[in-house]
Amino acid sequence: MQDFLPFTRPTIDDETVAAVAAVLRSGWITSGPRTQELERELAAYLGPGREVRLMTSATGGLEMALKAIGVGPGDEVVVPAMSFAASANVVVRLGARPVFVDVELRSRNVLPDAVAAALSPRTRAIMPVHFAGLAADLDPLLALARERGLRVVEDAAHAIGTRYRGRLVGSFGDIACFSFHANKNMTTIEGGALSYADPALSLPLERERFHGITKDAAGNVDVFGAGGKYNLTDVAAAVGLGQLRRLEAFNARRRELAGHYFARLGPRVDPDILPLPGDDGHSWHLFALLVPLARLRCSRDEFIARMRARSIGIGVHYPSIPGLTYYRQLGWDPAAFPNAARIGAETVTLPLFPAMSTGDVDRVCDCLLELLQC
Repeated sequence: MQDFLPFTRPTIDDETVAAVAAVLRSGWITSGPRTQELERELAAYLGPGREVRLMTSATGGLEMALKAIGVGPGDEVVVPAMSFAASANVVVRLGARPVFVDVELRSRNVLPDAVAAALSPRTRAIMPVHFAGLAADLDPLLALARERGLRVVEDAAHAIGTRYRGRLVGSFGDIACFSFHANKNMTTIEGGALSYADPALSLPLERERFHGITKDAAGNVDVFGAGGKYNLTDVAAAVGLGQLRRLEAFNARRRELAGHYFARLGPRVDPDILPLPGDDGHSWHLFALLVPLARLRCSRDEFIARMRARSIGIGVHYPSIPGLTYYRQLGWDPAAFPNAARIGAETVTLPLFPAMSTGDVDRVCDCLLELLQC
């Protein structure tokens, strides 16, 4: 039997391993000089005029950002119906209400007209998600927000290194939140970052990141709010520094592999089951397609088991958020978002990570086409 091919695997080089060992030997392993260095390097990568703050997860970053812009009880935030549950959970945790909008079937991203139709006098923010590393259509969303006096908090968990019309996501706009989870395009094992242009956000974000604490020049501590604890460690930042150096190469390889998937699958399958190819700004965090389960007369679990029996790992990204038990109990009807519902029911995520070979892609496609009877 061939070696098992997971749907993702991080790439950590020996230089990064040595850098982590150096941090461990230094005696300073929590937030310190390496964390500050990674913030500087990320800010330099994104370009002038941006502030960057690191935290323990993108989920924490989204919640911190929404809180910093004043989202709270009685407010609404527009959220795609197709995303990871965290995109909506952080809104609920602040006492606000997520207002779901459907997504375009192949891009999995929200369309500006659908967002505009979902706005109400209670809307405080718009949260586009750059699904799978394909940028949402930001210019009309940012223009809509300016017109209505709203904030835009980009869920860019999938999109470090993604470009929109030639500009890096997070290098412009209001606020963008990246994830550095172990399965992302670059990792700090667990972690995330906020990129923003408004310097007035720095103080509330820094206080929220560490217990609401502010220190004076002499080191005296005061607390100005019931902050959380989201500070990233230097051990994690050492991993991130090594990853950031290779990010562009990682993403270029992901684009090559995605291109090979399209070359193999495009002539053989219905285009509607494939994701939207996008342009060369797509960072290809995921390669997710829709399996015609009704035609195959099998469940998704059975399909995944058949691929696993061939030593190929498959992910599921994601169930429709309005279809999750918690959100159905809040009164949301998944049928009101038919594209998200279909994606949630039929999606499977194929292996895609920089260490894969084109032969690995061929292996996945051969098994997939066999099961699809193409």
